[in-house]
Amino acid sequence: MPIIKIEDISHVRFAAPDLAAMQAFLDDFGMQTFEAGGRLYGKGSDGRPFVHVTEPGEAKFLAVGFRAETVADLEKLAAAEGVTVEDILEPGGGKIIGLTDPDGYGVEVVAGQSKGEASLPFADPPRNTAAAKPRFRSTVRLDSAPAHVRRIGHAVLKVRDFRVSEKWYKDRFGFLTSDEVEAAKNVPLGAFMRCDRGDKPADHHTLFLAQLPGPLGLLHAAFEVANLDDLMLGHQHLKSKNHEAAWGVGRHIMGSQVFDYWKDPFGNELEHWTDGDLFTAADPPQKQPMSALLAVQWGSPHPMFAGKMPPPPGLVAFFTALNIRIKRLFSRQPKGNPA
Repeated sequence: MPIIKIEDISHVRFAAPDLAAMQAFLDDFGMQTFEAGGRLYGKGSDGRPFVHVTEPGEAKFLAVGFRAETVADLEKLAAAEGVTVEDILEPGGGKIIGLTDPDGYGVEVVAGQSKGEASLPFADPPRNTAAAKPRFRSTVRLDSAPAHVRRIGHAVLKVRDFRVSEKWYKDRFGFLTSDEVEAAKNVPLGAFMRCDRGDKPADHHTLFLAQLPGPLGLLHAAFEVANLDDLMLGHQHLKSKNHEAAWGVGRHIMGSQVFDYWKDPFGNELEHWTDGDLFTAADPPQKQPMSALLAVQWGSPHPMFAGKMPPPPGLVAFFTALNIRIKRLFSRQPKGNPA
């Protein structure tokens, strides 16, 4: 049994040498930004006090934050980990504990934050399809603008040993596997994991752990936007502001989201997404091949497949070694009797 079951992801935290440059990007990305206590904050329209934090310093990823359901849960986790519950001295108040995962990533767990009024700044009008025509005698007229970030949805971390990290996060936070990714049968490389909310729907993944070659770090953080029109307007706006596109637009296989990835001025990758899968605790885990990880159901192929991006350092050597390992594994299997 896990120590607690978290409610959702809360935020991601970065350091950057130029808060003004980060703010300009986050504004164009569709967050509501403000400064407080020497830090830059980005929030969505769901009423949460913040989803993105940047503090002054050398550019790097600092921590991922998760939200406990109650302060009592937070105290239970703190007691099990031997850490102290502290006041959050940031917008929204509440309580916080700080942990360090097996790869040295900061993990912040919060509870009791104040929540403001949620708003819907971008309408979701009826849509005409071949099967139904609810939009009658009215036009679609969209104003050019940034996308409207609603909330943070998930984070993706590169890890050294997937099974070690998987156990650490599941033991503490109650994550459930939605899809485990395999390089070959019974050779796992990572998993998309969701919150255990019982009968309540949860995003297909709140955390993805990926055992891949190259330096450790945050691979990306993802933020939900209003709908497909909002995502496409956001794409157009970011492109017009000459920000660096990373991948998109397309529809993923695992999670099914429509996605659009961009890089901030310091190389961190952030995703807009909409129309993702939802599951309950009753839905069993699935296994997927590595090929499904970077493939799309439609849209832009991953830059590596499109020849626009070189493989990450060590990727070729990694898969060469992995193939040798798999061949050795199967060469030791007893062969069946001929028919």
